[in-house]
Amino acid sequence: MATYKKKGFKSKDKEQAIQEQSTTAEVFNTLDESASKSEQWIEKNSKALFSGLVIVAALILGYLGYNKYIIEPTEKEASNELAFPRKHFNDANTLSINVDSLLNLGLEGADGKYGFLDVANTFSGTKAGNLANYYAGISYLKLKKYDKAIEYLSKFSSDDELLGPTALGAIGDAFSDINQLKDALKYYEDAANKKDNSFTSPLFLFKAASTAMELKEFSKAEKLFTKILTDYPRSAQSIEIEKYINSAKFAGKK
Repeated sequence: MATYKKKGFKSKDKEQAIQEQSTTAEVFNTLDESASKSEQWIEKNSKALFSGLVIVAALILGYLGYNKYIIEPTEKEASNELAFPRKHFNDANTLSINVDSLLNLGLEGADGKYGFLDVANTFSGTKAGNLANYYAGISYLKLKKYDKAIEYLSKFSSDDELLGPTALGAIGDAFSDINQLKDALKYYEDAANKKDNSFTSPLFLFKAASTAMELKEFSKAEKLFTKILTDYPRSAQSIEIEKYINSAKFAGKK
C-alpha cells in the first residue's frame, strides 16, 4: 500500500512549537515582572504593612483581654449584686405581708447591699444591669408608681420568649392604669406580636381586644378576639371567646 506524506506538516508543527514556546516565555516574563513589582511594592511598604499587622493583632488581643479581664468580671459582680434585691422581690410575690416594704428594699437596697436601681445604674452595660431594669419596672408597677414603671421597663430589652413580651405588656398595664388607653393598646399589641407562643400571645391579644372595646374600636376588637379563636384555640383566653367576638360584632353595628 502506498503511503503519502503531508507536505509541510513538520514545518508547521515546528513553527507552532516555537510560537507556543515564545508565548510561554512571554507569560513567564510577565509573571516575573509582576512578581518583581510585587516584591518591590512589599519591600517599599513593608513598614506600613508590618504596622498594620501589629495594629490588627493589638486590636484582637485588646478585645479578648477586655472581655476576659473587664467584661466577664463585671458581669459576675453585677450578677452577684442582683441576688439581694431579687430575694426581696421574690418574697414580695410569695408573702402577703409587708409587700410594699419588701419591694422598696428590692429597689433601694439595704445594709450596704445594692438594690435594683443601683445595679441598673452601676452596671448599665451588663446583662444583670438590663435585668435590674425589668425588676425595677415591675416593682414600681406593683407599687402603683406608673411613670417610674414605664421608665424602667422601657430601658429593658430582651428577646426571651417570656420576658420580652411580659415587659411590653407590663408597660401596657401601666398606661391602662393611668387611663392612657391608646398607649396601652399599642403596647399590648406589641407584646402579643413580640414572640409567637401559646401563653403570652393570647394573653396580650385579649388585653388588647378588651382595651379596643373600651376605646370603641369594635372592628379592631373583633379582629383581635377572632385571632385568639383561630390561632390559639387551646389557650385559657379562648374559653367563651365567641361570646366576646359576638359582643364586638354587636357593638360595631350600633
